[in-house]
Amino acid sequence: MRKKVAFYTLGCKLNFSETSTIARSFVNEGFDRVDFSENADIYVINTCSVTENADKRFKSIVKQAQKTNPDAFVAAVGCYAQLKPQELAEVGGVDLVLGATEKFKITDYINDLSKNDFGEVHSCEIEEADFYVGSYSIGDRTRAFLKVQDGCDYKCTYCTIPLARGISRSDTLSNVLQNAKEISEKGIKEIVLTGVNIGDYGKGEFGNKKHEHTFFELVQALDQVKGIDRLRISSIEPNLLKNETIDFVANSRTFVPHFHIPLQSGNDEILKLMRRRYLSELYINRINKIKEVMPHACIGVDVIVGFPGETDDHFLDTYNFLSTLDISYLHVFTYSERDNTVAAKLDGVVPVDIRKKRSKMLRGLSVKKRRAFYESQLGTERTVLFESENKEGYIHGFTENYVKVKMPWNPSYVNTLHNVKLQDIDTDGIVRFDFISQMIEKF
Repeated sequence: MRKKVAFYTLGCKLNFSETSTIARSFVNEGFDRVDFSENADIYVINTCSVTENADKRFKSIVKQAQKTNPDAFVAAVGCYAQLKPQELAEVGGVDLVLGATEKFKITDYINDLSKNDFGEVHSCEIEEADFYVGSYSIGDRTRAFLKVQDGCDYKCTYCTIPLARGISRSDTLSNVLQNAKEISEKGIKEIVLTGVNIGDYGKGEFGNKKHEHTFFELVQALDQVKGIDRLRISSIEPNLLKNETIDFVANSRTFVPHFHIPLQSGNDEILKLMRRRYLSELYINRINKIKEVMPHACIGVDVIVGFPGETDDHFLDTYNFLSTLDISYLHVFTYSERDNTVAAKLDGVVPVDIRKKRSKMLRGLSVKKRRAFYESQLGTERTVLFESENKEGYIHGFTENYVKVKMPWNPSYVNTLHNVKLQDIDTDGIVRFDFISQMIEKF
């Protein structure tokens, strides 16, 4: 009988793209992939270590696997596995822990699926993570995450990602274009570009530190790939999002008017303590530029509350800064101390209860921002791509500018594009619409 393998992914879009690539390597070795809730011979958990919560969730996921099949082989890969391999290996039920350079060769480390008394660790020094492995996810028929870059050379004081993923390095432009072509040939209509610091694309493309290509050149080249309906840029640093890219997206055939731009703080003193590579004025200029050429664009923002040294006045600066910005939603992160980071040693520790209070305030602001953005889009004509999940009798989709819409479930609409007119906002905050045209054919 063929062995069964199941996967659980914690964290970002990049992790999802890599999980999908690792899963394909198992299938190539004769395994059948099943859902994580099903009985499997091996469970692979792709870990994250951006927040303390992601660390804590790992143990509960291991228990979930053991409950389904107590005899199953459990492997841990990913960022947390690179940062704290011994800690993961000591979790009851874990048999194998692989670091940054080993995870893509996981099938080489599995000689048999016998349970181990102690977790076996294979983890490199992060300096050895200097080569690039391309990845893309194809688990969702509607959308694929395409990895174009890995690692980061920035030294933000709160971040462990450089310690978990190594230096900034990029896929070759030819390989990115080939992967995009393969994705489009599978009938997937939307590609999301992902990486650790995608605006730094081109560095390390051929194993050296210089830029062979720029992110703007990548965007230009992808726009020419036939068969792609939508291209979406995931999180990009404000100092690396250039005006030329914004102008290009505004007139692009495939790139959609949706940006996610980390801010982290609206106070320049805190930005300097974080060692971010911009100040608030540059951020304002980026938002204004986008709205100048794409008034209907959706703009998401990452923000951290409770960073060491953040006073009430600093936080209010951030709150007021975000209140006045023409943005669409927030991703709010409550600061948590991470080992081996500069921030963990800074003075001015903010009490946890205050961090939670500030987080709640910004999450409330995010709800208001999203509502205001949705209201601004009512009465406009947009293109919707419907997704594949039946959620309580409804099918959902997203417009090109990331307005979430819904209609009664109809499986024939899955993975199809339609022109619609946005009508009103339902009680759950999701937009209802009227159809304007029949299914849109591929470009």
